Amino acid sequence: MPIVSVIVPCRNERDHIEAFCRSVAAQAVPAGWTLEVWVADGLSDDGTRERLAAWCATDPRFVMIDNPGRIVSCGLNRCIERARGDFIVRLDVHTVYADDYIAECLAAWQRTGADNVGGPWKAEAAPGSGQVVQRAVAAAFQSRWVAGGARSRDLAYEGEVDTVYLGAWPRTTFARFGGFDEQLVRNQDDEHNLRIHRGGGRIWQSARIRSTYVPRASKADVFRQYRQYGYWKPFVMKKHGQPAALRHLVPGLFVGALLLALLVMLAGAAALLAWAPPAGTRASDVLGWVTLLSSVALMGLCVVYGAAVSAVSLAIARQQGWALLRHLPDVIGAYQIGYGLGSLRGWWDAVVRGRPDPAFGRLTR
Repeated sequence: MPIVSVIVPCRNERDHIEAFCRSVAAQAVPAGWTLEVWVADGLSDDGTRERLAAWCATDPRFVMIDNPGRIVSCGLNRCIERARGDFIVRLDVHTVYADDYIAECLAAWQRTGADNVGGPWKAEAAPGSGQVVQRAVAAAFQSRWVAGGARSRDLAYEGEVDTVYLGAWPRTTFARFGGFDEQLVRNQDDEHNLRIHRGGGRIWQSARIRSTYVPRASKADVFRQYRQYGYWKPFVMKKHGQPAALRHLVPGLFVGALLLALLVMLAGAAALLAWAPPAGTRASDVLGWVTLLSSVALMGLCVVYGAAVSAVSLAIARQQGWALLRHLPDVIGAYQIGYGLGSLRGWWDAVVRGRPDPAFGRLTR
C-alpha cells in the first residue's frame, strides 16, 4: 500500500505535543494509503521528549528521531531522509488541522500535479483564551494590507502561488530540487519554494486544505518573531539573486528611509550647533535646509504611515470587534517595523559581514 509520510520538527513543546499527536492520529487518510509520522525533536529539555516517547510507544505509526541541529530546516531534512512515503506532508505543532487535511493535500496533488501543495494560512487566537492581544495579532495577520497582499492569507484563493503554508510534496520534488537549506533558521520554506519556481516547478494553494495557526500572544513576541523573519530574508535573496516577492523588500526600505531621514536631521542639527557657521552664510543656509528637509521627510513618513495604520486598524476592528482597536496599531507596527529592522540588519550581515549573527539563530518560540 502507498504511504503518506508526515514530517514534524519540534522543540520544547511539552504543553502541546500530546494534543498535536491526537489530532494527527485522527486524520482520515484516504482508502488505500497508510500513515507514518516522523517527529524530529530538537533535543528538548522541558519534558517534550518523554511525553512524545510515551505516545510513540502506544502508536507504532509515530517515530521520534533526534534533531541535533535543533532548527526547523535540519529537522525537516532528518525526517525526509527516513520517510518511506510516496507523498510527504509537513505539519506544525502549533496548528490545528481539519480531519481531512492530509486527504485534501493528496487530492490537490493528484488533481494538479503540482510540486508543492498547501492551504491558506489562517490565524486564530487559542480557543477560550480570551486574550484580546492574541485576537488582535491573529486579525492583523489575516489582513491583506498588513501582509502586503500575500495570497497565502486569502482563505478563498485556489491557484498557483509563490509560496504556501507548511507544504506537501510528492517525493520526486526533493529528488529534483533538493531538501531544505540548513543554514537558514527562518524562511527555509520560502527559499525552497523559490528554488522550485526557478527550476520550473509549480506550487498550488487549495482552499479545501484547512488548518488554523495559533499565533503569538504578546506584541513583544510578534516583534521578535518578525524581526527574525526579516533578518533571514536577505540571506535567501543573496543566495538566489532575487526576492521571492517584491513585498519582502518594502518593510526594509520603509524603515531604512525613516532611519536615513532621522540620521540626516540629527547630523544637520549637530553640525549647526557644533560648528555654528555665521547666519546668512552659504554653509549656514545649506545645513539649515538639509536639517529642515530631512525633518519634513521624517514627519511626512511618520504621518503617512500613522494614517495608513489607523485606517487599517479601523477596518479590521469594524469586522473583528472594536475591543481590538487599541491594540491593532501596536500589533501592526510589531509585524512591519520588526520585519523592516530585521531586514536591514540581515542585509548588513549578508553583504558586509558575509555571515549570519549567531544571536539570530535561536528560535523565538
